[in-house]
Amino acid sequence: MYSLDAIDARILLARDSSQDASLIEIGNRLGVSRNTVHARLKRLRDADALGPPSAALSPAALGRPLLAFVTLSVSQQSIDSVYAAIAAIPEVVEAHTTTGDADLMLRVVASDTVDLHRITQSIQLAPGVQRSSTSVATTEVIPHRMSLLLQRLAVEH
Repeated sequence: MYSLDAIDARILLARDSSQDASLIEIGNRLGVSRNTVHARLKRLRDADALGPPSAALSPAALGRPLLAFVTLSVSQQSIDSVYAAIAAIPEVVEAHTTTGDADLMLRVVASDTVDLHRITQSIQLAPGVQRSSTSVATTEVIPHRMSLLLQRLAVEH
């Protein structure tokens, strides 16, 4: 995995503060060339350090303001079937294997509680799912962020 440095951090923070800024503008603001900005962003994309732009989209903009976290206990013999089944559900926007009581943690978006029920029923019907538990998010206290870590990195060097 690519390891970011202070210049990478400053480039990403500049993009955060002005998402429409051109590479030339970012370079001028940071005192580096446009080619440096371009090459570093390309290196970050090539190393899978940057996710796709659609990952930053708010689910509410797609009519899915309800966020829920679903934990699953699954039959280990059927784990590949479970992965395939949940990957086919568009409202499952993220999934992670976990330690502890559950095997998987899913981030699920829905239009409302009726839609969430439909989605969780689809998840529970996946071959290999033994048990599930759903928690609805009520208030986002800290949104997904990387800026504070980038700020720390940007001043370390």
